[in-house]
Amino acid sequence: MASALTQERLYTIDDIYALPDGDRAELIDGQLYSMAPPSRRHQDILSFLHLVIGNYIAQNNGGCKVYPAPFAVFLSADNSKYLEPDISVICDKDKLDERGCNGAPDWIIEIVSPSSRPMDYYTKLSLYRFAGVREYWIVDPMKQTILVYDMEHSAAPAIHSFSDTIKVNIYDNLEIDFSKLRF
Repeated sequence: MASALTQERLYTIDDIYALPDGDRAELIDGQLYSMAPPSRRHQDILSFLHLVIGNYIAQNNGGCKVYPAPFAVFLSADNSKYLEPDISVICDKDKLDERGCNGAPDWIIEIVSPSSRPMDYYTKLSLYRFAGVREYWIVDPMKQTILVYDMEHSAAPAIHSFSDTIKVNIYDNLEIDFSKLRF
């Protein structure tokens, strides 16, 4: 007797919105990827970067907006790629609505957790590059490194440490001094 092939379930944006309160996941081409709660160190880095970037934008009367996670980024018009980057900087206000960002942010920062390592280093790098993100940073607390991908000008990442001052490529004069990060 032949048995029916098991069909893998394809998830949609409706499944994201149906998650119980407090549960977070990302959606990539029909697959849900659960997100573990962030560690304190992760949140320290997130808070530091959000504050530095937000202050820079405010002090320079900038037109960009900075959003910390959880913040919805719909990379594709068909809602098949729903992500929640740790930090999203969006300079085109037409991409913003009440749900979040529709299209590629200008700058995305992901802070690596043990469970997110392959996703941040490989899957998201490819998705962000293809979608048109201008700059992508991977901040790895365990390795104490920051990989900076200047997607507009270079294929290879610049590698920095937590003691470096790093130039932000999408801005003329923003540098982030990671030695000021305190845990």
